[in-house]
Amino acid sequence: MKKKTGQDRSITQGWRPATKAVRGGVARTEYGETSEALFLTSGYAYDCAGDAAARFAGEQQGMTYSRLQNPTVEMLEQRIALMEGAEAARCMASGMAAMTAALLCQLSAGDHLVGAKAMFGSCRWLTDTLLPRFGIATTIVDGTDNDAWKAAIRPETKAFFFETPANPTLDVVDIAAVCGIARDAGITTVSDNAFATACLQRPMELGADVVAYSATKMMDGQGRVLAGAVCGTEKFIVETLLPFTRNTGPTLSAFNAWVVLKGLETLDLRVRRQSENALKVARFLEKRVPRVLYPALASHPQHELAMRQMEAGGTIMSLFLDGGRAQAHGLLDALELVDISNNVGDSRSLMTHPASTTHAGLKEEVRLDMGITEGMLRLSIGLEDPDDVIADFDQALGKAGL
Repeated sequence: MKKKTGQDRSITQGWRPATKAVRGGVARTEYGETSEALFLTSGYAYDCAGDAAARFAGEQQGMTYSRLQNPTVEMLEQRIALMEGAEAARCMASGMAAMTAALLCQLSAGDHLVGAKAMFGSCRWLTDTLLPRFGIATTIVDGTDNDAWKAAIRPETKAFFFETPANPTLDVVDIAAVCGIARDAGITTVSDNAFATACLQRPMELGADVVAYSATKMMDGQGRVLAGAVCGTEKFIVETLLPFTRNTGPTLSAFNAWVVLKGLETLDLRVRRQSENALKVARFLEKRVPRVLYPALASHPQHELAMRQMEAGGTIMSLFLDGGRAQAHGLLDALELVDISNNVGDSRSLMTHPASTTHAGLKEEVRLDMGITEGMLRLSIGLEDPDDVIADFDQALGKAGL
């Protein structure tokens, strides 16, 4: 019986991406189950007190507590690492738990971080509010300007942090160039790859040191659970990240890990179909609204770079209306098929108004500097027939005066 084939690197490294997404990390119990086992347990029993002491001392292999290890979570971690091309990964309770841990585990008072200005609202809260609160200085730059990254480096700079494509402006960072600048200066790069996933873009192949995810998005892909992941070298994960997560506890539940494992089995199929759908919808919207930002459109300011780094344009786009919040909300309210929701990566098409939802906590001047106007809408395309999504926008745009 192939009990641990999915955990044997000598075998799994030779698998192609779609196989890794289905079978990576699988370890079967003595029952020979075909679907990954769900271990709903907080703790583990030992045959004797000496075994307990040996495990806590790191002298004996085995589980000690589900804040540290859980068989179901461990399978997910191995699968994500395999898909990403990373030596190791740790999964956490949410995407923001992953982003926070990826930064705080390696930064201390007196250190300096450089971050791209176009980010998810909570990530900008980390860089603008939380890190400075603990004596970690931050400099925010235009992530699309390679020279700006280099100019922002100080002797105490320890990390670069960016999303690409960025949420919600779809800014594209030149991963190879920015990571090269960081590497030459001995700086660690942390790349948020949630919008593209490893199916479309693998930052580590372009030089990134750490890749972080909201697995809530495309990895689950059906709006069911929260999850996050951080990928890196074995040394970074074990020696830098693990001590932080062990003692602060941003733990992913076994049930949520099991759900994401099931989501990964269809990730490649979903991402590619949703990207095809998104391109068709984007081409329609480009003819009807003042501006659309989508990496696979030739009109995107970094289209050529995006298509060099990504295998497709992804599932998310932003559109801009001239009528401000009133017209943006009017369009949202007129939609009959597409849901108003601040999530992305779902099998259902979802749209939100970032200025009043995902980025509402930022000051207006920060939002405007990022390119988030009152007339901006972020659209996540799902698995519906794209012609039905287009028909819904056609009628809603008419009601919104467009």
